[in-house]
Amino acid sequence: MSGAGLRQSLDLAAPLSGSGSFPMLGSERPYQWVRVPLSVTFGSGKVEVKTVAVAHIDLPVSSVDVPFNVTITSEPVISNAYVLKLQGVDVKVSSDDKRLKLVEQFMDVFGIVAGQISLKVQDFSYDLRPLLEQACTRVAKPIELPLEGASGCAELHVLSVEAAPLILADGLERDFALVVAPSVTIPCTPQAEAAPLPPLQNVAAVPTGPFTVTIPVVAAYAELTKSLASTFTDGKLFFSAEHPKLYLEKPELYESSGALVLKLHIAGPVHELGIDTDINGDLYLVGHPSLVDNEISLPDLEPTIETSNFLLSLKALKDGDRIKEDARKALRLDLSARLKPVREKLSSELTFGDEKQCLVGNLDKLELTELHTHQAYLRVSVLATARASASLPCLTPLPPGAASEAEKTMRTPAVPPP
Repeated sequence: MSGAGLRQSLDLAAPLSGSGSFPMLGSERPYQWVRVPLSVTFGSGKVEVKTVAVAHIDLPVSSVDVPFNVTITSEPVISNAYVLKLQGVDVKVSSDDKRLKLVEQFMDVFGIVAGQISLKVQDFSYDLRPLLEQACTRVAKPIELPLEGASGCAELHVLSVEAAPLILADGLERDFALVVAPSVTIPCTPQAEAAPLPPLQNVAAVPTGPFTVTIPVVAAYAELTKSLASTFTDGKLFFSAEHPKLYLEKPELYESSGALVLKLHIAGPVHELGIDTDINGDLYLVGHPSLVDNEISLPDLEPTIETSNFLLSLKALKDGDRIKEDARKALRLDLSARLKPVREKLSSELTFGDEKQCLVGNLDKLELTELHTHQAYLRVSVLATARASASLPCLTPLPPGAASEAEKTMRTPAVPPP
């Protein structure tokens, strides 16, 4: 929250003028007062609010205008309910008017006016919950994962919100951290209702600068199988020059002890090179998945010993090399489409607000770090490096549509911000 933003918020909260009466010489004398705009400075962990007020006092014979200074110092705090308040309010009143004896007679007036201003400053509050609540809701929104024949999603469950000590530097600065737990569920079973915003936890420090989060994405084995089957013609691949009627069909991929096994059905008549038979069996190739340039591939795919011996018995071992190379080339899956929702979540999804307050997210880098095999799918860890900042008032121009959406969902704060 900028210094100018806090000043304008306090200026809206504190009264600009007032009136009343005070006892003098056995009677009640009326007065009116008016103040100039507040000034706000920061130092020694405190906020100092200053203003100059002028009291117009009616006397029995004439009236007099007496200027005086009001200085209010307080300590800003943010409660575990995400409310910014000023505590430990201390008020001092002084006057530079050279009519010292006259001024002393009106000290009660000064105290009353200063009390009216300081009461509003003490009652001032700013609710940060709507902004952070919407940020947590957007972070927790499931990332849909396209899967063959099933629905899956990755979620970032917000476990807690931590806040570092408040820093006063021509404004109020505080680092917040959302502690999240990533997970993948198949089928997708998001929570029926969004989890409530957990109470704010004040901690000694939180990591500053860009943050990193690991988001899992998945790929079903059927998707890799489909990429291989797309190279077949009418579901068949005629691969052998020596045995032109021999073909492969029905590719199937599954996991076994951390490796992937490609099963291919081989069929067709063989009546060459002294062989006269009809083939009807299965071939197996084994490899380990690898990540290269946002793609999953199997660069070490090799026939099993049994498959190699079978092809050797057909005197078609060189055809085995072709099967291996064709399968390596075809078994590739581009993950770019899966990275798009991750980009959106950490950039456009985390950019919302209006000119009064906003949160802006920026995604700096996506990196595929780990690849794990499971019984039904592959899981890839995406390391995202991003930045997010909230400002009151908003310091960054928002893209079209971000403000209008926020206006529908964000609640009005307790005190209108500048």
